[in-house]
Amino acid sequence: MKQTSTVGKSNKTVMVLLILGLSTIIFPLYMTVVIAFKQPSEMTNSISGILSLPKVWSLQNFREAMDVTDFWNSLKNSLLISGLTVGLSILIHSLMGYTLGRNKSSKFYNFVYLFIVSGMFVPFAILMMPLAKQTAEMGLANWFGVILLYVVFYMPMNVMLYSGYLTNIPLALEEAARVDGASTWLTYWKIIFPIMRPMHATVAVITALAVWNDVMTPLIIMAGSSENTLPLAQLNFQSQFGTNYNLAFASYLLSLIPILVFYLICQKQILNGVVNGAVK
Repeated sequence: MKQTSTVGKSNKTVMVLLILGLSTIIFPLYMTVVIAFKQPSEMTNSISGILSLPKVWSLQNFREAMDVTDFWNSLKNSLLISGLTVGLSILIHSLMGYTLGRNKSSKFYNFVYLFIVSGMFVPFAILMMPLAKQTAEMGLANWFGVILLYVVFYMPMNVMLYSGYLTNIPLALEEAARVDGASTWLTYWKIIFPIMRPMHATVAVITALAVWNDVMTPLIIMAGSSENTLPLAQLNFQSQFGTNYNLAFASYLLSLIPILVFYLICQKQILNGVVNGAVK
């Protein structure tokens, strides 16, 4: 009886925590949708006025937001930068994770691994101004320079994930391939790389989400450029005297759709990748 009572209390606690966690997601999403469909005249200083549903559900805010942000051009730039960053990250970081993960017994490789992972503790604010100056001098103050920096910035986390995931792949697979005459390069691409598909999906989503929402890097590196990503274009809604929340929230919903679709496509692989990649 005591055990049953304890299980019941545990289940209730879990339900309460789930409800609290869900409310932190649903409430901001509700506010975003409601404000995006409202007209500025419906926005009042009272709480009830902000929380109330729109009197008329109209897509006018979305049309205006697309015009202000040059939506299709900004979307193209965001997709280009995010897509190339994710592709390069999967190729380069998986190779590095494989090399370092399989050679951690070596002091040299272990030092290189720790050196790369330590990059997670370096704040972007410290690197911001030197990087802006260097990229300008090297002619990389463009979308290519932004992609190059992203690949470097997310290297520590991704290498750690790939290296940890490799501990779940038995060495016997590689040894069998070598017995059959396969080189290390062929073994990696034909055996190891496909097996790491769950981690590829995890790295892709984590990297894409970070790149898609980032403002500071393209703002600093691409300053003065006529090309904008969606987060940069959304700065147009903020002025010295205030923010047009109706258009801003409509634009936020539009920019949410592509990354949400991408997450839904990869979600089946993500949990397995995160759980296995956490084992080191």
